Amino acid sequence: MSRCREALVGALLLAGAMGLQAQERFPGIGRAATPAEVKAWDIDVRPDFQGLPKGSGSVAKGMEVWEGKCASCHGVFGESNEVFSPLVGGTTDEDIKTGRVANLKRSDYPGRTTLMKVPTVSTLWDYINRAMPWNAPKSLTTEEVYAVTAYLLNLGRIVPDDFVLSDRNIAEVQKRMPNRNGMTTAHAMWPGKEMAGAPRPDVAGTACMSNCAVEVKVTSALPDHARNAHGNLAEQNRLVGAQRGADTARAAGAAPARAQAAQAAAPAAGKMPVDLLQKNTCTACHAPDRKLVGPSWSDVAKKHAGKADHIAAKIKAGGAGVWGNIPMPPQAIDAEEARRISEWLAAGAAP
Repeated sequence: MSRCREALVGALLLAGAMGLQAQERFPGIGRAATPAEVKAWDIDVRPDFQGLPKGSGSVAKGMEVWEGKCASCHGVFGESNEVFSPLVGGTTDEDIKTGRVANLKRSDYPGRTTLMKVPTVSTLWDYINRAMPWNAPKSLTTEEVYAVTAYLLNLGRIVPDDFVLSDRNIAEVQKRMPNRNGMTTAHAMWPGKEMAGAPRPDVAGTACMSNCAVEVKVTSALPDHARNAHGNLAEQNRLVGAQRGADTARAAGAAPARAQAAQAAAPAAGKMPVDLLQKNTCTACHAPDRKLVGPSWSDVAKKHAGKADHIAAKIKAGGAGVWGNIPMPPQAIDAEEARRISEWLAAGAAP
């Protein structure tokens, strides 16, 4: 057993002992973790394959599982869709030989795929095992995880069409990962030099404990006359993710006008509630006029015109099978916010 896993077991045993003490001191509060609960959490797979379960899966089996459970989000050939980034592409046979992806050095290359960046095959196996598929994580069998990993590697031409990935040959596959030499362990994230790492961090800092500066000095700023020269940046960002551009429609540091704040809090009747759609990440799966992961706003509006209560109930409860194979999980959304969104959809989903 590795030192890492020994430390984990020791910590869990200590936690169990503390749980027993808590039961004695505070009856009815806390309990020791059961062996089954510990086993359910102890599923990580390290780059040296510690924790990898025995098993195997073929590329052919992986294609079958992929098309049934993965392709709807990641594309039949790993090209993905408008929401998720591509998994495959950008690597060459020469990269497999050298272990360094040449396209990562190109500033003009259009994107970074997963197989271009990931250095270890264990990362793929571990993430697929813990988090996929999106709507039912941890539902894949060990054979299916091996098979899907093999199919993904096959899409990147890392393993052949007739390959069977297993715990016995995965270390050999690691030697063909296109970016295997693009990773460094000289950052002390692992203890000591166990994995060719460094005993000390590569950065050092001193916390300010007295006479700390409380005022930030701005060294550069966009002139007011140029601030909105190309339109409001906050309105030009893609409605997916947490990144937002600066609101250049108003002066730097100025608070929004009271009327603007009121309008954002309660949009006019029939107007798209952009603030709520972004806050509740609805835009990650839906778009105004085209299908992403889920149906477009316009399609929902046509199907459920005038049915605000029905739409609000579906938002809260989720559903499956109406718009395709990908289900919508129940949404933890405020009832008032769900009502505003559903009324907008029921009224026609006007922009």
